[in-house]
Amino acid sequence: MAKAYRKEDFDYIMSKVGKVDPRVKEYLKEPGYEKWSRCHAPVNRGRMMTSNIAECINGCLVEARVLPILGFLEEVRILFAAWNCKNSEIASYTNTPLGRRFQEILTDNGVKSLRMTVKATGNYLYCVYESRRRYIVDIEHGTCSCCRYQIDEILCAHAIAILKSINIDVKEYGRYYSELYYPNTIVKTYELPIIPMSDMKYWIVPDFVDADEVLLPKYRRPPGRPKKGRHLKSSESLISSNHCGKCGRAGHNRRKCSLFPKES
Repeated sequence: MAKAYRKEDFDYIMSKVGKVDPRVKEYLKEPGYEKWSRCHAPVNRGRMMTSNIAECINGCLVEARVLPILGFLEEVRILFAAWNCKNSEIASYTNTPLGRRFQEILTDNGVKSLRMTVKATGNYLYCVYESRRRYIVDIEHGTCSCCRYQIDEILCAHAIAILKSINIDVKEYGRYYSELYYPNTIVKTYELPIIPMSDMKYWIVPDFVDADEVLLPKYRRPPGRPKKGRHLKSSESLISSNHCGKCGRAGHNRRKCSLFPKES
């Protein structure tokens, strides 16, 4: 439901949830669909539907959590500065019309378009048939009845099928998707550097800040050892990362290796 592009698909899945347990349906409705559903969002979410980036940052700062607040913030600054430089360098050396991730989406959609049939109904209006379903595409205004085109602002498979049918070259696809996906635009995201602070002994601290007393938080430590690792989602892989010392394959160790049995 969260990733559905069309409200009809959302309602269909929600009705199935209501049949299983009406309480779940009411629970999901209470905070408002616009807060977690793609098709009900009042703004374009930019294809981001998860908090993976926050979890990734949290995982990279596991060792820094035990530091005092100033030391922890310095570790955060160092991490963000390194990521900023790395991402800027990757975007600068991109030699594809789109960023790497978005180019992969466009390529996948191009493969899916090979199984579709296109029928023109006007200068810019087309019907695209896929697996007994009909989709209406307005190539001039960038809309498709699947809603992926206008929400993701990148060519969906139905739109690519139309461009292929009218012999539009791949190099000319650029005017049919958002400029937000251009490598030059991605570079601008990282063009502002994260300025480091000088050493603490050179800080000029105002008197009213220096005189302020910061009290300990009213926090009671829960019993048991604090958990540092995050909880994996059901969609994440739980395959063991162990590798065999003999054959090098993952999922087992050298004692359980069937490729090289033990010598008698």
